[in-house]
Amino acid sequence: MAQKNNFQYSIRKYTPADEQAVISLFRTGILEHVYPAFFKALSHPDHIGIALSISMAGYVLGGSSYFQALLFGGAWAGLIYYCCHEIYEGYMLRRLSTDMANIQTSYLDNPDNSFWVAEANINGQSKVVGMMAVMGKRGESIEAVRCDEWNGRVVGGLSEIAQDAGDGSYGELPHMVVSFQGRRKGLGSQLIQKALDFCKERGYSRLVLDVSSPQMAAISLYQKLGFVQTGCHSKTHTNRWFSKLARISVMRMEKFI
Repeated sequence: MAQKNNFQYSIRKYTPADEQAVISLFRTGILEHVYPAFFKALSHPDHIGIALSISMAGYVLGGSSYFQALLFGGAWAGLIYYCCHEIYEGYMLRRLSTDMANIQTSYLDNPDNSFWVAEANINGQSKVVGMMAVMGKRGESIEAVRCDEWNGRVVGGLSEIAQDAGDGSYGELPHMVVSFQGRRKGLGSQLIQKALDFCKERGYSRLVLDVSSPQMAAISLYQKLGFVQTGCHSKTHTNRWFSKLARISVMRMEKFI
């Protein structure tokens, strides 16, 4: 059992009894990115300029009405929030209907995959405070992509890091969520180390993950643990204009084992 600042936790394999707690943690962990993404997008100079212009138009059209100026500006902010929410909620719902619909079948029944939970004692009760999954990819090439924000499309090709992939086997980290109680206590680092150890045991050459640009704390953690960015794209499995307005990109990061 790991311990930091009197916070004790243990990392173990997922069991069917964890399903409700894991799904709840997954939902919360994904949707909590909506507000940071919204504020990050809204603070961009382009959006500030548009919001001011729309507010001024409302002020003029409303006959010098401050209320209408606020209403018009608020409508623009609402649109940005809607785009951010749709991106993260769409991702969450898509995952809940695919691999997260049956964790046992998707991960534990396949020896190349695995799923862990972190458990801690919170106020005298055992609680799931973290989750992580690894999915093995054998004989597959990694496509590194870069953002073409101007034209709103994805441009890609095999990167230099992907070409030196041995037999092409690697581990992918589709999910890692740590609850508020488990943050800044070393749990994230321990989960990543568990994933790296698993990939090494399975003979994978690297661990690969995708992270959205507003997730600054996660990006900082991955960089600290030796992951490097090898690509970027703006395809978020929703309307591409939502991604453009939300100004969200997805970063591909990798670490050799």
